[in-house]
Amino acid sequence: MPKVTFQGGPDPAITVEAEPGQTLLEIAEEHHVKMGSACGGVCACSSCHCWIRSGEASLEEATEREEDRMDMGFDVRPYSRLGCQVRVAQADLVVELTEESVTTWYNEHPEHRPG
Repeated sequence: MPKVTFQGGPDPAITVEAEPGQTLLEIAEEHHVKMGSACGGVCACSSCHCWIRSGEASLEEATEREEDRMDMGFDVRPYSRLGCQVRVAQADLVVELTEESVTTWYNEHPEHRPG
């Protein structure tokens, strides 16, 4: 089983096993990782924007729809992807959460906001 490491954000890095075919957003939600999903994971926003730090070559290329949504994101980089669109293959991945995504998660879960 491939492993996905989520890093960045307010929590320590976490490495979890994933089923091939799961999206990064599904995995994040399953393991309580603070990845935003304002649209519910239907590629209608960019709140699950993340950076693939390792394992990117194993992933399918972004679709035109995903690239269009990335135009709405902040601090988009060549290794930026939407967590709702990235499906895990067989390789391990390292995923960095963006500030945009974590902020959206807290907006969706204000009861967990620190302070």
